[in-house]
Amino acid sequence: MLAMILKEPEVIEKNPLQIVELDKPKFKPDEILVKIKVCGICHTDLHTVEGELELPKKPLVPGHQVVGVVEETGDKVTRFNKGDRVGMAWLYSTCGKCKYCLERKENLCENVKFTGYHVDGGYAQYTVVSQDFAYPIPEGFSDQQAAPLLCAGIIGYRALRLSEIKPKGRLGLYGFGASAHVAIQVAIHWGCEVFVFTRSKEHRKLAEKLGAVWTGQAKDKAPKKLDSAIIFAPAGELVLDALNALDKGGTLALAGIYMTPIPQMDYVKYLYYERTTRSVANSTRKDGKELLELAAEIPIRTKTTSFPLKDANKALLLLKQSKIDGAGVLEIPEKS
Repeated sequence: MLAMILKEPEVIEKNPLQIVELDKPKFKPDEILVKIKVCGICHTDLHTVEGELELPKKPLVPGHQVVGVVEETGDKVTRFNKGDRVGMAWLYSTCGKCKYCLERKENLCENVKFTGYHVDGGYAQYTVVSQDFAYPIPEGFSDQQAAPLLCAGIIGYRALRLSEIKPKGRLGLYGFGASAHVAIQVAIHWGCEVFVFTRSKEHRKLAEKLGAVWTGQAKDKAPKKLDSAIIFAPAGELVLDALNALDKGGTLALAGIYMTPIPQMDYVKYLYYERTTRSVANSTRKDGKELLELAAEIPIRTKTTSFPLKDANKALLLLKQSKIDGAGVLEIPEKS
């Protein structure tokens, strides 16, 4: 099978991903073999490729927003049949035994494995996954539209919940890439007023099209104080901007897996009056199930830009440069 592999981390400008021929992966009795149709790209892939996240596996096939079709099933598989359309997300497996799993906090599992990080992911023609960690994809979405829901959508949904935004509340979104353009649709479905902060004029236009009541840059002052805010961009200095925009008692959720250092801050100006700051660490299968059901109900419409698998380096470079509106998606070829 064809796959894009990373042998050693390197800045994306140096094209570190290489297209190679690999053996088709073998599957266990409780696993399914998935023929991949598309795989979304996201900032976590970029952080992995550029070495901002320490790699537990090398060489590595990145990618964790996988949409494909079940090609074969193990003897113990009961949830899926050959030909079913399925999705895979960042959460690849958990132990089910540690205190976090037992407390229904599997996103914090001590023995967790992530797709495209601990195990080979979706920048390839085939992959395998346990039936318990695959998602049926609702009707009404093309493969390209569904891919961003499996990470950008799930993380955006979890970040919304952890931001403690209430229906009809005032929400700020910092950065407007793949996650934010899904999260805004959920927030507006809940009746929220959404204020978007992004340096990109194109992203501001997309935010306005999707229903933002105001758009500007991070240093701009929104017309109203915010009840909640989410930072999707991996820039630590945005924490001060977002806290400054929060009303008393507001909550800030940090949705990235990586962030540059947060500057020293004045306690009274930024944190006092019971403002809360919290990180968003991965997601649970419950988050994924709820988001996909909600996506079909609203329905959420994702804006995507497609690239052939061989252009994965180019796609990630454009992502790094904030030159992709919505979400980037790799099209996986049928044949080698």
